[in-house]
Amino acid sequence: MASRYWVVSLPVKDSASPLWNRLQDQISRHSFDTPLYRFSIPNLRVGTLDSLLSLSDDLLKSNSFLESVSHKIRRQIEDLERVSGAESNALTVDGVPVDSYLTRFVWDEAKYPTMSPLKEIVDGIHSSVVKIEDDLKVRLAEYNNVRSQLNAINRKQSGSLAVRDLTSLVKPEDIISSEHLITLLAVVPKYSQKDWLASYETLTNYVVPRSSKKLFEDNEYALYTVTLFRRVADNFRTTSREKGFQIRDFEYSSEAQEGRKQEMDKLVQDQESLRGSLLQWCYTSYGEVFSSWMHFCAVRIFAESILRYGLPPSFLSCVVAPATKSEKKIRSILEGLSDAEDEAGMAGLGGDVDGHPYVSFTINLL
Repeated sequence: MASRYWVVSLPVKDSASPLWNRLQDQISRHSFDTPLYRFSIPNLRVGTLDSLLSLSDDLLKSNSFLESVSHKIRRQIEDLERVSGAESNALTVDGVPVDSYLTRFVWDEAKYPTMSPLKEIVDGIHSSVVKIEDDLKVRLAEYNNVRSQLNAINRKQSGSLAVRDLTSLVKPEDIISSEHLITLLAVVPKYSQKDWLASYETLTNYVVPRSSKKLFEDNEYALYTVTLFRRVADNFRTTSREKGFQIRDFEYSSEAQEGRKQEMDKLVQDQESLRGSLLQWCYTSYGEVFSSWMHFCAVRIFAESILRYGLPPSFLSCVVAPATKSEKKIRSILEGLSDAEDEAGMAGLGGDVDGHPYVSFTINLL
């Protein structure tokens, strides 16, 4: 699938068919690796010259917006697929691959009646895509909120012992909590473990001898228990801090531990559910945005062709998928055919689009 296309129109002097045949022939002879397709546009309502000029001023801005929303949804699909490790599905419009939808474009009369004013069609397209973009923001915020909550929990569980949640590291049998005795948790720098074991019993009075046990160790710290009389706990915390040992506040609760596990499980389920629904929505919405964008492009090529070549509408519109090495040759072919057809000098009020003597603009799918 090509990722970049030119939508072009050439002026037609008598009939579009001979011009199309000449274009096909020259492309096949001089740039045979360049796919070429007719871009079928219905007979749209021209309106007044003033309305066309006014519309022309907005076309470039609207195209940038539609393109940006299309790319934003596509990138979101890629991000969601990458998170899940799943292989991306092909992007489609009503089941048709996007490149095929573009190269075999058919105007949807039911959705965009051709008798509607061009500005009404463009405004309708713009409004529908604005709603989709707003919906994306809401859905994405909901999904990212759950992800942030999960990330916060994971950081607490994967950070160093100085900051992480200790619940999963401590078992009920590690803790003594009675009227007179209490077990504290000490975070000891790895290089200070010998100092801790040699000194913890003397950091204050009434420490239970040989009560310290190592529960866990990470790259920076070790987690030890120590049991002592409850009434000297504050003094023990102070002298420990002076020695470079951190006493972590901790109270074991099986209910709290189970609650945290249930919260984590629910967030994981919520994240997966939101990811799946957001991904499905993105696939559907991408198709809607892309379809709207292609109908917009049809209006754009129609309006700019009339401003360039004059009335009545008489032009050949097509889609080219140029290889980089062939661009210069293709431009030369298009310019030659444009000059040949435009002998009478029909250049109208439309300014140069992409700086060429025929109507041309680029569609980037990526």
